[in-house]
Amino acid sequence: MSTAILDPSARPVAAGGLNRTVLGIELSRVLRNRRTMIFTIIFPIVMFLFISAQITGENDRMGPAVANVGAYIMVSMAIYGAIMATTSAGASVSIERACGWSRQLRLTPLKPLPYVMTKVVAALVFGVVATAMTYAAGALTHKAVMSTQGWWQSGLAVVLGSLVFAALGLFMGYLLPSENAMQFLGPILAVLSIFGGIFSAPIDPDSGYGQVAALTPIYGFSQIAHWPLSQTAAGAHDAFQVSWVVNLVVWGLIFVAGAIWRFRRDTARV
Repeated sequence: MSTAILDPSARPVAAGGLNRTVLGIELSRVLRNRRTMIFTIIFPIVMFLFISAQITGENDRMGPAVANVGAYIMVSMAIYGAIMATTSAGASVSIERACGWSRQLRLTPLKPLPYVMTKVVAALVFGVVATAMTYAAGALTHKAVMSTQGWWQSGLAVVLGSLVFAALGLFMGYLLPSENAMQFLGPILAVLSIFGGIFSAPIDPDSGYGQVAALTPIYGFSQIAHWPLSQTAAGAHDAFQVSWVVNLVVWGLIFVAGAIWRFRRDTARV
């Protein structure tokens, strides 16, 4: 009998290294998690509606910008929902470790980077759902006002930027026991959201607080996602800072490298 079929390296892998079966399992599991879906979708919407209801009249203006304060709050809540969604999707690896699934993957041709990318794609779907629901609430209630360009640019920035936190979830999912992953990450994300300006007015970058906040993971992401809201009726924007992109990319690389490192360490025990 040929031993080729017993060799994991001889088994076919989907184009690009992504295994369609594994990806399908990931998507099904993420979308079936009702508790997580409710928390990452309902909470941001409720917070948006509650806070925006307190702001009326002249207080709802953002200077010369087309967007109003309601739009700023909506984007902030969408960011929070998206990072919670993508982080929890990535952190689900802690449950896989507990049931032995990650060890089983060592017997397949699936490599660390494609495995991480499969998790990221599943997190992307979750992030899109969370962002779309918050944006839908802003549009249907007419509490969020901004240009057409601002709607799609900020929404795209929220979805793509949140992928950094899928890698964070993976990284921490390999470091923490299954029962403590999100319990540990939840408070950390809340604190990082405060420094990122999610639960406050725009941060003054020249203040001491702003200089510290600029070093945290959510700051660059938040600034990029909110930047489209600065568009005026004449089409002008506030200056875009390259440092925001550098902040997001550097933290993303750190989280991805950490996730791959921990994946290799975890599966090496097989």
